[in-house]
Amino acid sequence: MSKKEKAGKILMLPVSQIEPSPYQARTAFDDTEIAALAVSILQNGLLQPVTVRKIGMHRYQLIAGERRLRACRLAKLEKIPAILSSYDDSESAALGLLENLQRSQLDPFDTARGIREVIRLWDCTQAEAARRLGLSQPALANKLRLLALTPAQQQLCTAGGLTERHARAALRLPESRRTAALEKMARDKMSVREADRLVDTMLAAPKDAPGPCRRTMPMVGDVRLFVNTLQHAVDLMTQKGIQAVTSCDQTDGYLEYTVRIPLSPAPPVPDTTEACHAPEMPEEIHV
Repeated sequence: MSKKEKAGKILMLPVSQIEPSPYQARTAFDDTEIAALAVSILQNGLLQPVTVRKIGMHRYQLIAGERRLRACRLAKLEKIPAILSSYDDSESAALGLLENLQRSQLDPFDTARGIREVIRLWDCTQAEAARRLGLSQPALANKLRLLALTPAQQQLCTAGGLTERHARAALRLPESRRTAALEKMARDKMSVREADRLVDTMLAAPKDAPGPCRRTMPMVGDVRLFVNTLQHAVDLMTQKGIQAVTSCDQTDGYLEYTVRIPLSPAPPVPDTTEACHAPEMPEEIHV
Protein backbone atom coordinates (compact mmCIF):
# COMPACT_ATOMS: atom_id res chain seq x y z
CA MET A 1 0.00 0.00 0.00
CA SER A 2 1.52 3.34 -1.03
CA LYS A 3 1.93 6.30 1.31
CA LYS A 4 -0.81 8.03 -0.65
CA GLU A 5 -3.17 5.18 0.24
CA LYS A 6 -2.71 4.76 3.99
CA ALA A 7 -5.12 2.64 6.03
CA GLY A 8 -7.94 4.77 7.42
CA LYS A 9 -7.82 7.25 4.55
CA ILE A 10 -11.07 8.02 2.71
CA LEU A 11 -10.69 7.67 -1.06
CA MET A 12 -13.05 8.38 -3.93
CA LEU A 13 -13.00 5.05 -5.75
CA PRO A 14 -14.58 4.03 -9.06
CA VAL A 15 -17.46 1.65 -8.32
CA SER A 16 -16.17 -0.62 -11.09
CA GLN A 17 -12.96 -1.23 -9.12
CA ILE A 18 -14.72 -2.52 -5.99
CA GLU A 19 -15.35 -6.26 -5.82
CA PRO A 20 -17.91 -7.84 -3.49
CA SER A 21 -16.67 -9.60 -0.37
CA PRO A 22 -16.25 -13.39 -0.65
CA TYR A 23 -17.14 -13.54 3.05
CA GLN A 24 -20.55 -11.87 2.75
CA ALA A 25 -22.85 -13.77 5.12
CA ARG A 26 -26.09 -12.44 3.64
CA THR A 27 -27.37 -14.47 0.69
CA ALA A 28 -30.64 -12.57 0.03
CA PHE A 29 -31.17 -8.85 -0.42
CA ASP A 30 -34.47 -6.98 -0.53
CA ASP A 31 -34.65 -5.31 -3.94
CA THR A 32 -37.24 -2.81 -2.70
CA GLU A 33 -34.97 -1.71 0.15
CA ILE A 34 -32.00 -1.40 -2.20
CA ALA A 35 -34.06 0.72 -4.60
CA ALA A 36 -35.21 3.01 -1.75
CA LEU A 37 -31.62 3.38 -0.57
CA ALA A 38 -30.52 4.24 -4.12
CA VAL A 39 -33.10 7.05 -4.26
CA SER A 40 -31.88 8.37 -0.89
CA ILE A 41 -28.25 8.30 -2.08
CA LEU A 42 -29.17 10.21 -5.25
CA GLN A 43 -30.93 12.85 -3.17
CA ASN A 44 -28.53 13.13 -0.23
CA GLY A 45 -25.30 11.45 -1.32
CA LEU A 46 -23.64 8.45 0.35
CA LEU A 47 -23.52 9.63 3.96
CA GLN A 48 -21.44 6.71 5.24
CA PRO A 49 -18.50 5.45 3.14
CA VAL A 50 -18.10 1.74 2.45
CA THR A 51 -15.01 -0.03 3.82
CA VAL A 52 -12.57 -1.73 1.45
CA ARG A 53 -9.12 -3.28 1.32
CA LYS A 54 -6.68 -3.20 -1.59
CA ILE A 55 -6.16 -6.48 -3.46
CA GLY A 56 -4.36 -5.31 -6.61
CA MET A 57 -2.92 -2.35 -8.46
CA HIS A 58 -6.34 -0.82 -9.09
CA ARG A 59 -8.62 -3.34 -7.41
CA TYR A 60 -10.35 -3.20 -4.03
CA GLN A 61 -12.42 -5.72 -2.10
CA LEU A 62 -15.46 -4.72 -0.09
CA ILE A 63 -15.33 -5.38 3.66
CA ALA A 64 -18.48 -3.61 4.85
CA GLY A 65 -21.31 -1.88 2.99
CA GLU A 66 -22.78 -4.43 0.56
CA ARG A 67 -26.23 -2.81 0.54
CA ARG A 68 -24.72 0.65 0.05
CA LEU A 69 -22.54 -0.58 -2.82
CA ARG A 70 -25.49 -2.27 -4.54
CA ALA A 71 -27.57 0.89 -4.16
CA CYS A 72 -24.75 3.02 -5.60
CA ARG A 73 -24.53 0.72 -8.60
CA LEU A 74 -28.30 0.91 -9.04
CA ALA A 75 -28.04 4.71 -8.87
CA LYS A 76 -25.32 4.50 -11.56
CA LEU A 77 -22.75 6.43 -9.52
CA GLU A 78 -19.27 6.31 -11.01
CA LYS A 79 -17.28 7.03 -7.85
CA ILE A 80 -18.09 6.64 -4.15
CA PRO A 81 -16.23 7.39 -0.89
CA ALA A 82 -14.52 4.39 0.67
CA ILE A 83 -12.47 3.92 3.84
CA LEU A 84 -9.26 2.04 3.07
CA SER A 85 -8.29 -0.70 5.54
CA SER A 86 -5.50 -3.23 5.90
CA TYR A 87 -7.53 -6.12 7.32
CA ASP A 88 -6.61 -9.73 6.56
CA ASP A 89 -9.10 -12.45 5.53
CA SER A 90 -10.20 -13.38 9.05
CA GLU A 91 -10.66 -9.75 10.11
CA SER A 92 -12.56 -8.95 6.91
CA ALA A 93 -14.94 -11.87 7.41
CA ALA A 94 -15.57 -10.97 11.04
CA LEU A 95 -16.20 -7.29 10.32
CA GLY A 96 -18.61 -8.11 7.52
CA LEU A 97 -20.54 -10.47 9.78
CA LEU A 98 -20.62 -8.00 12.66
CA GLU A 99 -21.95 -5.24 10.40
CA ASN A 100 -24.80 -7.47 9.28
CA LEU A 101 -25.60 -8.54 12.84
CA GLN A 102 -25.64 -4.95 14.09
CA ARG A 103 -27.34 -3.17 11.20
CA SER A 104 -30.02 -5.50 9.90
CA GLN A 105 -31.85 -8.73 10.65
CA LEU A 106 -29.94 -11.52 8.96
CA ASP A 107 -31.61 -14.75 7.96
CA PRO A 108 -30.76 -17.12 10.88
CA PHE A 109 -29.13 -19.59 8.51
CA ASP A 110 -27.01 -16.85 6.93
CA THR A 111 -25.95 -15.87 10.44
CA ALA A 112 -25.01 -19.45 11.28
CA ARG A 113 -23.01 -19.86 8.07
CA GLY A 114 -21.23 -16.55 8.74
CA ILE A 115 -20.31 -17.63 12.27
CA ARG A 116 -19.04 -20.98 10.99
CA GLU A 117 -16.88 -19.19 8.42
CA VAL A 118 -15.26 -16.82 10.92
CA ILE A 119 -14.56 -19.73 13.29
CA ARG A 120 -12.81 -21.46 10.40
CA LEU A 121 -10.80 -18.36 9.51
CA TRP A 122 -9.93 -17.61 13.13
CA ASP A 123 -9.14 -21.29 13.79
CA CYS A 124 -10.57 -20.89 17.28
CA THR A 125 -13.02 -22.55 19.67
CA GLN A 126 -16.70 -21.67 19.88
CA ALA A 127 -16.06 -20.07 23.26
CA GLU A 128 -13.41 -17.75 21.80
CA ALA A 129 -15.58 -16.92 18.77
CA ALA A 130 -18.51 -16.10 21.07
CA ARG A 131 -16.33 -13.72 23.09
CA ARG A 132 -15.01 -11.95 20.01
CA LEU A 133 -18.47 -11.66 18.43
CA GLY A 134 -20.10 -10.41 21.62
CA LEU A 135 -22.38 -13.45 21.99
CA SER A 136 -22.86 -15.91 24.83
CA GLN A 137 -21.48 -19.37 24.10
CA PRO A 138 -24.93 -21.06 24.35
CA ALA A 139 -26.39 -18.48 21.92
CA LEU A 140 -23.60 -19.10 19.43
CA ALA A 141 -23.96 -22.89 19.78
CA ASN A 142 -27.72 -22.65 19.21
CA LYS A 143 -27.17 -20.66 16.02
CA LEU A 144 -24.66 -23.21 14.68
CA ARG A 145 -27.08 -26.06 15.45
CA LEU A 146 -29.44 -24.67 12.80
CA LEU A 147 -27.05 -25.94 10.12
CA ALA A 148 -28.03 -29.50 11.11
CA LEU A 149 -31.19 -28.89 9.05
CA THR A 150 -30.83 -29.88 5.41
CA PRO A 151 -30.66 -27.12 2.76
CA ALA A 152 -34.22 -28.01 1.72
CA GLN A 153 -35.44 -27.72 5.32
CA GLN A 154 -33.64 -24.39 5.71
CA GLN A 155 -35.33 -23.11 2.55
CA LEU A 156 -38.67 -24.33 3.87
CA CYS A 157 -38.15 -22.26 7.03
CA THR A 158 -37.18 -19.15 5.07
CA ALA A 159 -40.03 -19.43 2.56
CA GLY A 160 -42.55 -20.21 5.30
CA GLY A 161 -41.56 -17.27 7.48
CA LEU A 162 -40.46 -19.54 10.33
CA THR A 163 -38.12 -18.15 12.96
CA GLU A 164 -34.93 -19.48 14.50
CA ARG A 165 -36.98 -20.80 17.42
CA HIS A 166 -39.30 -22.73 15.08
CA ALA A 167 -36.24 -24.31 13.48
CA ARG A 168 -34.75 -25.21 16.87
CA ALA A 169 -38.03 -26.86 17.86
CA ALA A 170 -37.88 -29.06 14.75
CA LEU A 171 -34.30 -30.05 15.60
CA ARG A 172 -35.63 -31.98 18.59
CA LEU A 173 -37.12 -34.48 16.13
CA PRO A 174 -35.31 -37.23 14.23
CA GLU A 175 -34.06 -35.94 10.86
CA SER A 176 -36.66 -37.98 8.92
CA ARG A 177 -39.59 -36.24 10.66
CA ARG A 178 -38.37 -32.64 10.60
CA THR A 179 -39.65 -31.78 7.13
CA ALA A 180 -43.22 -32.83 7.93
CA ALA A 181 -43.13 -30.81 11.16
CA LEU A 182 -41.76 -27.69 9.46
CA GLU A 183 -44.32 -27.95 6.67
CA LYS A 184 -47.17 -28.08 9.21
CA MET A 185 -45.70 -25.16 11.20
CA ALA A 186 -45.55 -23.04 8.03
CA ARG A 187 -48.91 -24.17 6.63
CA ASP A 188 -50.77 -23.55 9.91
CA LYS A 189 -48.80 -20.36 10.69
CA MET A 190 -47.97 -21.74 14.11
CA SER A 191 -46.59 -19.62 16.92
CA VAL A 192 -43.40 -20.83 18.59
CA ARG A 193 -45.45 -22.21 21.48
CA GLU A 194 -47.70 -24.13 19.10
CA ALA A 195 -44.64 -25.46 17.28
CA ASP A 196 -43.18 -26.71 20.56
CA ARG A 197 -46.47 -28.46 21.37
CA LEU A 198 -46.51 -30.08 17.92
CA VAL A 199 -42.99 -31.43 18.45
CA ASP A 200 -43.89 -32.67 21.94
CA THR A 201 -46.86 -34.54 20.44
CA MET A 202 -44.74 -36.09 17.70
CA LEU A 203 -42.09 -37.17 20.19
CA ALA A 204 -44.75 -38.74 22.39
CA ALA A 205 -46.08 -40.87 19.51
CA PRO A 206 -45.43 -44.61 19.88
CA LYS A 207 -42.11 -45.62 18.36
CA ASP A 208 -42.75 -49.35 18.27
CA ALA A 209 -45.21 -49.26 15.38
CA PRO A 210 -43.53 -47.72 12.34
CA GLY A 211 -45.58 -47.08 9.25
CA PRO A 212 -45.64 -49.74 6.58
CA CYS A 213 -43.47 -47.70 4.22
CA ARG A 214 -40.87 -46.85 6.84
CA ARG A 215 -39.14 -50.15 6.42
CA THR A 216 -36.53 -50.98 3.81
CA MET A 217 -38.68 -50.44 0.73
CA PRO A 218 -36.48 -48.64 -1.87
CA MET A 219 -37.84 -45.23 -2.88
CA VAL A 220 -36.45 -42.10 -4.50
CA GLY A 221 -36.11 -39.09 -2.23
CA ASP A 222 -39.24 -37.20 -3.36
CA VAL A 223 -41.46 -40.27 -3.01
CA ARG A 224 -40.08 -41.06 0.44
CA LEU A 225 -40.72 -37.46 1.53
CA PHE A 226 -44.34 -37.72 0.32
CA VAL A 227 -44.88 -41.05 2.06
CA ASN A 228 -43.36 -39.73 5.30
CA THR A 229 -45.73 -36.76 5.14
CA LEU A 230 -48.72 -39.10 4.69
CA GLN A 231 -47.58 -41.26 7.58
CA HIS A 232 -47.14 -38.20 9.77
CA ALA A 233 -50.76 -37.20 9.03
CA VAL A 234 -51.91 -40.69 10.05
CA ASP A 235 -49.82 -40.47 13.24
CA LEU A 236 -51.59 -37.23 14.17
CA MET A 237 -55.00 -38.86 13.61
CA THR A 238 -54.18 -41.81 15.85
CA GLN A 239 -52.93 -39.44 18.55
CA LYS A 240 -56.37 -37.75 18.43
CA GLY A 241 -58.11 -41.09 18.96
CA ILE A 242 -59.00 -41.82 15.32
CA GLN A 243 -58.11 -45.44 14.71
CA ALA A 244 -56.61 -44.97 11.25
CA VAL A 245 -54.46 -47.78 9.86
CA THR A 246 -52.24 -47.96 6.80
CA SER A 247 -50.84 -50.54 4.44
CA CYS A 248 -48.22 -50.24 1.77
CA ASP A 249 -47.50 -52.53 -1.19
CA GLN A 250 -45.20 -52.34 -4.17
CA THR A 251 -46.32 -54.14 -7.34
CA ASP A 252 -45.61 -53.71 -11.06
CA GLY A 253 -43.40 -50.70 -10.45
CA TYR A 254 -46.04 -48.86 -8.43
CA LEU A 255 -46.38 -48.01 -4.76
CA GLU A 256 -49.88 -48.47 -3.33
CA TYR A 257 -50.44 -46.68 -0.03
CA THR A 258 -53.81 -47.33 1.63
CA VAL A 259 -55.26 -45.40 4.56
CA ARG A 260 -58.30 -46.85 6.37
CA ILE A 261 -60.19 -44.19 8.38
CA PRO A 262 -63.28 -45.15 10.44
CA LEU A 263 -66.36 -43.09 9.56
CA SER A 264 -67.54 -43.20 13.20
CA PRO A 265 -65.71 -43.23 16.54
CA ALA A 266 -64.50 -46.55 17.86
CA PRO A 267 -67.36 -48.28 19.75
CA PRO A 268 -67.15 -48.58 23.53
CA VAL A 269 -65.97 -51.84 25.02
CA PRO A 270 -69.16 -53.97 25.21
CA ASP A 271 -70.54 -55.40 28.43
CA THR A 272 -69.95 -59.16 28.58
CA THR A 273 -73.68 -59.74 29.18
CA GLU A 274 -74.69 -58.09 25.91
CA ALA A 275 -74.16 -59.12 22.33
CA CYS A 276 -71.25 -57.44 20.53
CA HIS A 277 -72.06 -55.30 17.48
CA ALA A 278 -69.55 -55.05 14.69
CA PRO A 279 -68.37 -51.51 14.08
CA GLU A 280 -69.08 -49.80 10.80
CA MET A 281 -66.57 -50.74 8.12
CA PRO A 282 -63.92 -48.08 7.49
CA GLU A 283 -63.57 -46.34 4.19
CA GLU A 284 -60.52 -47.04 2.06
CA ILE A 285 -58.55 -44.23 0.49
CA HIS A 286 -55.97 -45.14 -2.16
CA VAL A 287 -53.08 -42.80 -2.90
